[in-house]
Amino acid sequence: MSFKLGMAQILVEGGQPGANLGRAVARIRAAAGQGCRLIVLPECMDLGWRHSSAWGLAQPIPGPHTDRLAGAAQDTRSYVAAGLVERAGDRLYNAAVLIGPQGDILLHHRKINELDIALDMYSVGDRLGVAETELGVLGLNICADNFGSSLAIGHVLARMGAQVILSPSAWAMEADHDNAAQPYGQLWRTSYAELTRLYDVSVVGVSSVGWLTDGPWQGRKVIGCSLAMGPGGEILAQGPYGEEAEALVIVNIEPRAQIGKGTLVAEELSARGYTGP
Repeated sequence: MSFKLGMAQILVEGGQPGANLGRAVARIRAAAGQGCRLIVLPECMDLGWRHSSAWGLAQPIPGPHTDRLAGAAQDTRSYVAAGLVERAGDRLYNAAVLIGPQGDILLHHRKINELDIALDMYSVGDRLGVAETELGVLGLNICADNFGSSLAIGHVLARMGAQVILSPSAWAMEADHDNAAQPYGQLWRTSYAELTRLYDVSVVGVSSVGWLTDGPWQGRKVIGCSLAMGPGGEILAQGPYGEEAEALVIVNIEPRAQIGKGTLVAEELSARGYTGP
């Protein structure tokens, strides 16, 4: 069964949860109005990536920020995946949730492959999971979890049965980056293609846009360029590039059957030329 997915490439302003969540809810409603069953939002979309406001403003999961998104999911009968900054006791996590049409949290991920420059704020994640839904089996990770050097995370999600991997992201470049001279995105195209080739999964990464106004990358621009890739490395859709490039990109997703289960997966991977563990 195929379904429409909305890639909600929104502006994220550091330390402005009310405005950011307002934009997210508006995009959820707009996407659902155009027939989207699943809407994917960016990484740390409530407070911004590595913004110091998190020390005071981060909320638990579940909590007020997930409640706001859950209300929109329930009102529109949609699935919503979103990256949030999570407070858990005395720790902060770069987290993501998958919320179902009933407003319940189906998946709660904490980023594992966090950049070293953000480890002073975010603790390393401690979980991976998939959710069986009417749309197929959905997996959830965050941005650099899909680096080529950490692709084991995607391998595990696929081995757990994920047919679609959702990845809230925040893709940043230097302020003077010239996309015409150096087109952005090869890193993601390469790593997504490996997972889609080996497992027949689809991978959807959705980035925010805007300026980083705090933290170790202050002064960089977050440039969208969100990417959806289907089985075999087919690029299904890509968002526009730029720090002002807000967009709602709608893409048709057709989940494929799993290539195998348990030890049978290794046999199929070998047939596809995979020589890793």
